[in-house]
Amino acid sequence: MDLQKSLHQAPLFSNLELLAKQVVEGFISGIHKSPFHGYSAEFAEHKIYNTGESTKHIDWKLFAKTDKLYTKRYEEETNLRCHMILDSSASMYYPAYDNLSLDRLNKIGFGTLAIAALMQLLKKQRDATGLSVYSADFEESIGEKSSERHYRMLYDILNRIPQRQDPAKATRTYSLLHQIAERIHRRSLIFLFSDMLQTEVESKALFDSLKHLKYNKHEVVLFHLTDRKLELEFAFEEGPKRFLDVETGEHIDLYTDQIRENYKGRMQEYLNELKVRCGQYKIKYVEADIHQPFAQVLNTFLVERQKMV
Repeated sequence: MDLQKSLHQAPLFSNLELLAKQVVEGFISGIHKSPFHGYSAEFAEHKIYNTGESTKHIDWKLFAKTDKLYTKRYEEETNLRCHMILDSSASMYYPAYDNLSLDRLNKIGFGTLAIAALMQLLKKQRDATGLSVYSADFEESIGEKSSERHYRMLYDILNRIPQRQDPAKATRTYSLLHQIAERIHRRSLIFLFSDMLQTEVESKALFDSLKHLKYNKHEVVLFHLTDRKLELEFAFEEGPKRFLDVETGEHIDLYTDQIRENYKGRMQEYLNELKVRCGQYKIKYVEADIHQPFAQVLNTFLVERQKMV
């Protein structure tokens, strides 16, 4: 069966681990089109040869196939600590769908599946993974381990998150990020998946908490989850609409065409400030449109992992 067809037919989140495997297999099969051409399915066992290193461990068979030099990586070299952080507040369940599918994901569905796919790559490389899920408070806070049992527990947790019928309304991302930063003691690769929707008065506290994540020389990547068409471009049909704040319950009635440009301007100001702050703190900022493929997330992982080994 065609891979894409099977992916779209699979009951989403009935078996998240299987779906994540399919996403990763699709990514690896197309990796020759990316800057990582030559890794193939064996990239978990190799690293790029750097001039001056010993040639003792060069994989000459792989060189014959790819015309690129890679050295064999041994188990003790592959250990990496990675911590996934997922915002599961009510705004992350937008857009609201009765059933999720790969061509109809909300932000929480995209974030959950992206983390599951990254975990597949980490497991292949025998790396240790931890998980923090938060909304109004911690929902999960699990340290980094690499055992098969540990990964199965993480998949079980992730499997349930997108199916919640009544997610927590509010969140104080900045408060919980400070707590997460205090709990991660050894140098780690940290991935934060969030829509970063906070009130204006909370922005400074949010940026301070992002800075805190960088302590202990962690490498930090912010995947800013957006529904670009609706949330950034405000591409709603013209006419009167009622907009509901899912976290406060407040609503406002307005004509979309009358405020579109002002809305886009204010949103762009916030995005620009967020990007500037991430740059100042040496946090990698990645806008992740939930309607785009997962390749951007997986490619980012490969780039950032190279910095850690």
